[in-house]
Amino acid sequence: MKKLRYGMIGGGIDAFIGEVHRKAMALDAQFEFIAGALSSTPEKSLRSGQELGLTRNYPSWQEMLKSEQALSKEERIDFVVIVTPNHLHFPVAKAFARAGFNIVCDKPLVHTSQQANELKDIFQEKDIVFMLTHNYTGYPMVKQARHMVKAGQLGKIRKIVVEYNQGWLANNLAASGQKQASWRADPAKSGIAGAMADIGSHAENLLSAISGLKIKEICAELTSFVDGRLLDDDANILLRLENNTKAVLMASQIAVGEENNLKISIFGEKASLIWKQEDPNYLVYKSLDSPMQILKRGNDYLCKEAQVASRLPSGHPEGFIEAFANIYLEFARALRAKQAGQNYSSFDFPTIHDGLRGVRFIEKTLESAKSEKKWTRF
Repeated sequence: MKKLRYGMIGGGIDAFIGEVHRKAMALDAQFEFIAGALSSTPEKSLRSGQELGLTRNYPSWQEMLKSEQALSKEERIDFVVIVTPNHLHFPVAKAFARAGFNIVCDKPLVHTSQQANELKDIFQEKDIVFMLTHNYTGYPMVKQARHMVKAGQLGKIRKIVVEYNQGWLANNLAASGQKQASWRADPAKSGIAGAMADIGSHAENLLSAISGLKIKEICAELTSFVDGRLLDDDANILLRLENNTKAVLMASQIAVGEENNLKISIFGEKASLIWKQEDPNYLVYKSLDSPMQILKRGNDYLCKEAQVASRLPSGHPEGFIEAFANIYLEFARALRAKQAGQNYSSFDFPTIHDGLRGVRFIEKTLESAKSEKKWTRF
């Protein structure tokens, strides 16, 4: 089977997440990395491409778009991966989508709901296959949790607690010029939110993906604990969901000692589930009338989606890269379905609708945090 050709915007030398994307795509031999504009300056971009052995190495994303668009359908890239700071997501995605290229983009999608809706309209008009890389939904035991909730094994969901705690921004790291901290602390690049955009968006997506419930109202408090920091570094949020379900969402980047502690607890009338990203191969199930169970990745008692997403026999740990690879594999299947003239709407990866909801969630959280009212309508 012919490999799907991709180009990347951002993700050059000294970048973290671009390398994660490339490693994840390499796991299934579905993709070929042939083009890129990998950094914000022409010199660094070309140097990064040379180090990675790119076939088509561009000094800027504008040059990449112009050159790729001029190639025949058989030669040009099948999709572009956007792994830049947040402020570039919208102009790059808009330009490539208008030119007919399929797109993968890091979260959050864009800065505003207006931008998100504009992209949605372009994607629909141009028939673009789009994926937002909320990779945590690719974990097998997240898929198992979603299946159990949907199947009613917990009964009616009463309460959800989701938290994402990090400690790497407990000090003013941006003042030292550290690349990852610097752009996240800059409203012009990060957008209106700090921790909420960076990791709170993941917490919201995990809650929504597993529960399937819509957010109705928000009561939020956002704090910037570090002196001089312009954006939030800590969030505490109460949520009212549909069906009278209550939720608590916490996101912090000043939680000293924490690394990537994403955790979700779901409490139903009959049972509860607990999943932790730092121990992702296990799902804890507690019911009213039986002993606690620990469900393990890689076993045939799991749902079909969880089994398909498992790559190794049970007892061999799988993690972050594999979760990324799982959503990329679904994206590849969708692209191939589109190329074959088939419907591609049923594949299991985050879409523009997740991106739209995520951007609106960030906006409404900021609105709530600034308001004197207790509740803000979503």
